[in-house]
Amino acid sequence: AIARALVNDPDILLADEPTGALDTKTSVQIMDILRKISHKKLIIMVTHNPDLAREYSSRIISVVDGRVVDDSNPLPLDEVTVTIESKPRRRKRKSAPVFYDENGNPIPKKKKKSMSFLTALSLSLNNLMTKKGRTFMTSFAGSIGIIGIALILSVSTGVNNYINAVQRDTLASYPISLKASTTDLAALMEAMMETESGKDDKNRDPNRVYETQVMEELMNTLNSSEPNTNDLKSFKQHLESNEEFAKYLTAIQYTYDFDWTILTKDTDGTVVKSDVMALLDAIYGGGMSNGVMGSAGSSNSLFATSTDTMMSNFDVWEELLPGTDGDLINDLIKEEYDVIYGDWPKASNEIMLVVNQNNEISDLALYALGLRTEQEIMDALMAAAKGEVIELEEIHSWSYEELCNMSFRMLLQTECYQKNAEGIYEDYSQDDTKISYLYNNKDLGIDLKIVGILRPNEEAASAILNGNIVYTSALTEYAIKKTADSALIAEQIANPETDVLTGLPFKSNNMTDEEKKQAVTDYVATLSTEEKVALAHVIYASFIPEDELNTLIEAKRLLLGDQIETIVVQMLMEQLKFDEETVRSYIADPEIYATAESAVLTGLVMQERQQEAAILFAQKTDEEICAFMDNYMATTMTLDQYVLAYDEYIPKQYSESTYDENLVLLGNVSLDSPDGINLYCETFEDKDTVEQLIRAYNDTVDEEQKIEWTDLVALLMSSVTTIVNAITYVLVAFVAISLIVSSIMIGIITYISVLERTKEIGILRAIGASKRDISRVFNAETLIVGFVAGAIGILITLGLIMIINVILFNLTGIAELQAFLPPVAAVILVAISMLLTFVAGLFPSGFAAKRNPVEALRSE
Repeated sequence: AIARALVNDPDILLADEPTGALDTKTSVQIMDILRKISHKKLIIMVTHNPDLAREYSSRIISVVDGRVVDDSNPLPLDEVTVTIESKPRRRKRKSAPVFYDENGNPIPKKKKKSMSFLTALSLSLNNLMTKKGRTFMTSFAGSIGIIGIALILSVSTGVNNYINAVQRDTLASYPISLKASTTDLAALMEAMMETESGKDDKNRDPNRVYETQVMEELMNTLNSSEPNTNDLKSFKQHLESNEEFAKYLTAIQYTYDFDWTILTKDTDGTVVKSDVMALLDAIYGGGMSNGVMGSAGSSNSLFATSTDTMMSNFDVWEELLPGTDGDLINDLIKEEYDVIYGDWPKASNEIMLVVNQNNEISDLALYALGLRTEQEIMDALMAAAKGEVIELEEIHSWSYEELCNMSFRMLLQTECYQKNAEGIYEDYSQDDTKISYLYNNKDLGIDLKIVGILRPNEEAASAILNGNIVYTSALTEYAIKKTADSALIAEQIANPETDVLTGLPFKSNNMTDEEKKQAVTDYVATLSTEEKVALAHVIYASFIPEDELNTLIEAKRLLLGDQIETIVVQMLMEQLKFDEETVRSYIADPEIYATAESAVLTGLVMQERQQEAAILFAQKTDEEICAFMDNYMATTMTLDQYVLAYDEYIPKQYSESTYDENLVLLGNVSLDSPDGINLYCETFEDKDTVEQLIRAYNDTVDEEQKIEWTDLVALLMSSVTTIVNAITYVLVAFVAISLIVSSIMIGIITYISVLERTKEIGILRAIGASKRDISRVFNAETLIVGFVAGAIGILITLGLIMIINVILFNLTGIAELQAFLPPVAAVILVAISMLLTFVAGLFPSGFAAKRNPVEALRSE
């Protein structure tokens, strides 16, 4: 550029070296040709070849970056005139020349051409292919961090997928539950915690042990707490009208305080209830209450409630989750279970049988199907009670067709009540001799048929269904609607003051103990002399003062001595119908024997009391007996004995039920007023949102309409996913260090590549490549290395995932727990690899762009 600026003489030829890439021999030949053909007096050659300059030039001027650094024949100083101006003149910038075409129109200036990215990519790829080994090793080193992060994400994704599957099944088994009447369990837990912590420990001796009254506090809290009531009718309307709930719920199940009776025939041809709960109640409840163990307790008892909850898990009949948009079956059931025979129910009277993954069904379910008799179940239980090892009989099996040919009859509660000869309604389902009438009467009930068999598929994390015989919500709706239209319900509604089942009038409220005492007194006053004498024998023998009874029992125990055990065994054999060996093994427990002994002694004392009454009253006239009875009732009987006399011996003047209780007993419920609502969600996040929607509903209604719910699984797994994600983030942070190290390494390799390609940089600059073009070439190279590193990392990860899945299965035995790399994560990791290598190559590429082309060409 300096030479061109200096030369403006027609006698001077300015020639650039033809190319900086030519060797010396070729350059000499070109110089010779120029000398022969040129008529110029002076030839100025611009060259980068010092050998060529020394060989042919008479004067060599060396210029670096526009400054003269050497001159072989400098101008003498006395011939140099230096003009120093006080103020430098600003040179006006000349405008670029404008060229015109033949028509006089200006020709637009052509833009300076630059190297395209594809060209840079091609040059970089060609260079990398010439060094395949180093390129592969560099990419493999860069992929190590990608492999680590990809494996962590794969295992984390697999664990989260398994947790989500378990969550879904868990939430299906434990939904958000809303009940029409609930007990404040939080208050019970708080009472127990306060009791265990100790309330008065300031003045206690540290060397003594003190009593903690857990049971008393628990019972006081239970008796003092009032059950909470939920207005589920209003909430059901809100639930079905609010579209927000539908976004987060997978299923909504309504339960009703409604029951029916299902009958079938066992293998002996006997009509039995297809009800495992009734069988267990007969064995553990009714059987014991009729024997020496006494009553199982009130239904309001906390222990009775706990027992009922535990025993309900044995119920083999279960309603399937309803689907959305009117579907009978929820998609969750269809995803978790396979139909191995038949088809899904399409009508209300169609049911299905559920087997486990080994095509097995429990013996209790077989009893409900009529394939096992009650005696067989009893024999097995008795053998277990004696501690005997039960010899397994031949395993029975049935074909799918045989099971689907089983027949059932479902009867509504109103159909189970039939009028007897006295014109009073009687529940025939409670009488074994009258169940056959209900089963064989085709005018009553409907037939249920098994249309298919379900089995959990291999992908199911856990069994959603607890029952073995399942039906749809359509059967429930059919039964409720048909019950509402029954004649017995209509008769009860038409007579709200009378119990149509017993013919007795309803009492406005439940009778108190004092009212029952007065009722007994009034009843005795209306009796004739003969009736009063007969009742006197019963009352004198049955209502013994407690102190006197305890004294008589102790006297009888001392009198019998060692003979009492024999008497207890004989009486239990008669009542329970067991052999002597079974009874003796049964009473081997000291607590059971003490209870049985007390019951036997009480019975013997009452028998003697009856004999004593017969002797006592035989010596008195009827009038004296009546007077004795009046005095005995007034002075001896307690209030509790009056209540017992009212419940056991006095004909009822009022119905013990109420109008509302009768309607519930007969099954008169409304589909708009469920007894419970179960809300099913797929994830904990959805469940939390649903709970927020319920709270929002509570903020818009009055206090009496606010809803309380139960979430049993909230504390079980709500933080599991958060913990797994936190561990994943920590591991990724550690592995990310290897990414930084590999990026630094790639930057070093790129810098070495710049040094190796110095001549190439000089050639590219000599033929017109700009600094940006040079930088683009090396940036393209780092991007290629980053892409290859990411791709290698993903491919190696996919191979390692298969090995990891085998290891996880061998360690856990869970087939559903499998590592999985999401495609989106793989693409993101490759992009991160390219970004990091690009950033790491910025410094080397910038250094390459700043290389002096003269030094670059001179380097070789």
